[in-house]
Amino acid sequence: MSALPSHSLEHGRKIKLLSFNIQVAIASTRTRHYLTQSWKHVLPHANHFDNLDRIAHLVSDYDIVGLQEVDGGSLRSYFVNQVEYLAERSRHPFWHQQTNRNIGRIAKHSNGLLSRFQPSEIVEYKLPGVMPGRGTLMVRYGQADNPLVLMLVHLALGKRTRLYQLDFVAELVRDYQHVCVMGDFNCTPDSEEMVHLFNKTDLCLPEERHLTFPAWRPARNIDHILTSSSIKVEQMKVLNEALSDHLPIAIEISLPAGLHLGH
Repeated sequence: MSALPSHSLEHGRKIKLLSFNIQVAIASTRTRHYLTQSWKHVLPHANHFDNLDRIAHLVSDYDIVGLQEVDGGSLRSYFVNQVEYLAERSRHPFWHQQTNRNIGRIAKHSNGLLSRFQPSEIVEYKLPGVMPGRGTLMVRYGQADNPLVLMLVHLALGKRTRLYQLDFVAELVRDYQHVCVMGDFNCTPDSEEMVHLFNKTDLCLPEERHLTFPAWRPARNIDHILTSSSIKVEQMKVLNEALSDHLPIAIEISLPAGLHLGH
């Protein structure tokens, strides 16, 4: 995490959050690109930094950003840590990168956090699954006895594994009052695994369907920002920005009046 001068969250203020699977800065606009551009997941490409700069401009409007499918610095990203790159260009003073699948010089599959505010604690967890390589970040803001807790996730493709992973997430957050869980869930809110999560926690089912995938013709709502009942959702929207194979999802929330975060 970077160490630039800290900011503080005022008592009861509104903040804006964004979750985005950036597909290592590959801007897919057709289904066939999964085949024709598959080499970009291994080798660097000419538009890499142009697309990263566009992503940086997009996320610069948000207080806290959760990123999925980010590269931590390997051949395909010109050995640049994409989380750090985005933090610098979007002027987020605090950032954290979690590498979940490290293939050495070829790829470093990661989750990332960008933040205007200094977390009081960040804890990395490996998510359960037969195939390793999925993780979650638990980010706490504010005082230990009354924090805002953010969980950043990128869940597995298989339903059974997602059930285990969301059960793991539920155990981590169920004892906290103010919670946001955000990321690429690879499942819809009415799926069995998501219903299981809602039943075990105070997280609320979104009131509307927000279609995020695929970016060029959104048909599935698999990217989510979930909040506990103590947090008021002012607005939630999907941004029509074709910078990945997913569209980013954004939310504005009002913090509870008794929630003190930072100084």
